[in-house]
Formats: sequence, structure tokens, C-alpha cells
Amino acid sequence: MKDLSETVTDIVSAVLLLTGAVFCLLGALGLLRFPDTVSRLHASSKAQTLGVLLALLGAAVHVPLPYAGLLLLTGLFQLFTAPVTGQVVGRVAYRTGAVDHRTLFTDELVGQLAPPNPPDTENGDDDGNGDGDDDGNGDGDDDGNGSGAGRGRER
Repeated sequence: MKDLSETVTDIVSAVLLLTGAVFCLLGALGLLRFPDTVSRLHASSKAQTLGVLLALLGAAVHVPLPYAGLLLLTGLFQLFTAPVTGQVVGRVAYRTGAVDHRTLFTDELVGQLAPPNPPDTENGDDDGNGDGDDDGNGDGDDDGNGSGAGRGRER
């Protein structure tokens, strides 16, 4: 029969694992149910990170010490990478116009991150700088040599 300390360890581990699973489930539901990109990022980064950390802590309580250290290092890695990933995805969403600016309380990026200029497809300009050529050197042709002469023309 188990002694009291093993029973308490099992109960603490089970509570942490179940709480972590509930937070992961709530994060997944928020990811599916929230209407805009910023809210979805919040649900996926905050709730998922807390859920994974609680599940790792619950597993660390139950396993031997060397494995518990590895689980805690995994949790530390999660703490460092999840916010950075959320920041990168949020900035990409902001630059591509996927963020509804009406739902933002404050927009601190409005002067810092302007969305890129859309390419001018009417003039055949696919590099987006408005000069009418596709190669980005501004000479008016698409050959990339900077001469302005174009393909098949004499210089």
C-alpha cells in the first residue's frame, strides 16, 4: 500500500496535469472562437503557455529528479519562445493588414510599422517601388542591368 507522501504527490501531479489540460483546451477554444488575429494570438500564447507549463510541472512532480530537470528546462524554453513567436506573428499580421484597427484600444505601431506599399500591377511594376519595372533598379526596364535599354535593344 502507498504511504501518505506518494498519495499527496500523485494528487498534486494529477491536479497540475488536469489544470494544464484545461488551460490548453481553453486556449484552443479561444483560438477557434475569437474573431480577430490579436485576440487569437492572446489565447494561443497566454493560455497555451500556462497550460503546457502546468502539465510539465505536474509531470515533473511525478518523475525522478533527472527527468524533472529536463522537463523544467523544456518549460523554460517554452517561456522564451512563445512570446517571441507571438510578437513575430503579431507584427506580420499588422503589416499585412490582418489586424482590425477599430478593435485596438491603442495602436502604438501606427508610426513605426507602416504596411508595405502594394505592388503597382497596372504599370507592370511587381517590385512595389512605383518605377514601372520589375527588377528594382529604377531604370524603367525589367532586365536588371541598369541600362534602361531593355531586352533585345541596341545600346
